[in-house]
Amino acid sequence: MVAVTTPLVYAIPLRTRFRGITVREGVLLKGAAGWGEFCPFADYADAECVPWLASAMEAADQGWPEPVRDRVEVNTTVPVVAPDRAHELVAASGCRTAKVKVADPGSSLVDDCERVAAVRDALGPGGAVRVDANGAWDVDTAVAAIGELDRAAGGLEYVEQPCPSIDELARVRRKVDVRVAADESIRRAEDPLRVAVAGAADVAVLKAAPLGGVRRALRVAEACGLPCVVSSAVETSVGLAAELALAAALPSLDFACGLGTMSLLTTDVTTHSLSSMDGHLPVPGRAPEPDLAPAVQAGDETRDRWLARLDRVRAIAERI
Repeated sequence: MVAVTTPLVYAIPLRTRFRGITVREGVLLKGAAGWGEFCPFADYADAECVPWLASAMEAADQGWPEPVRDRVEVNTTVPVVAPDRAHELVAASGCRTAKVKVADPGSSLVDDCERVAAVRDALGPGGAVRVDANGAWDVDTAVAAIGELDRAAGGLEYVEQPCPSIDELARVRRKVDVRVAADESIRRAEDPLRVAVAGAADVAVLKAAPLGGVRRALRVAEACGLPCVVSSAVETSVGLAAELALAAALPSLDFACGLGTMSLLTTDVTTHSLSSMDGHLPVPGRAPEPDLAPAVQAGDETRDRWLARLDRVRAIAERI
């Protein structure tokens, strides 16, 4: 793995708190093929960050496989906000599908149901509503909550990662009529290629960054044998380009992908931002040039922290 320029460390405020953070940070790396992005969340240990680095270096040094489609349908992502704000976000998105974050520590099930109902109203009866619990529930809580949320939505497309483990997902799946999607159970597994999710989920949610890049994520998709949805890790457009490359290279794509996430950031690192138009994103041949990176450059303390993290992860990767 090589990078031919000094890494660029960015810090971009979010419009609304998401996954417990208010500022998205990461590192942009340039290689012979273009730019890649290294931006694992703070709860990832250094060893867990190795695939994130591999994904960034794949983009920077190799580029991606040839696409089989030139655009990807995307959902809009609704963070934990009031119902009227959720309605506004969905109505302005142009998307036919919305993913609603639920089970946040600061939000009750009643709050979640009101948010989901507002999203359904904004989409109309023809739209698709999915919810994401990020593994927050136990089995009994998940079964009860899914029933309430399904009613509030007038029918859910699927519920993403209702519980932490594969075993729990399987138990929930046997007790509900809503599709179950696996996300963290795949991308945070010790070996995602060996995770048997077919009995525990109806849909596999894939992210190129934590799975080690587009090529490795394609192997995971083949191994899991389920319909796949490609989702963002809330990257800038540099990292989002890799997720789009994955979605574009999958043999089939039955669901809208969770890649309409630029709306969560207050700005981008590039003037060629990958923001959805009419619920779709074009598939770029390579990551866009981060010409706006100087405007969102992180302060010295943040920069030093990220470069130290990058060095530690590189050292681990070189030993593997």
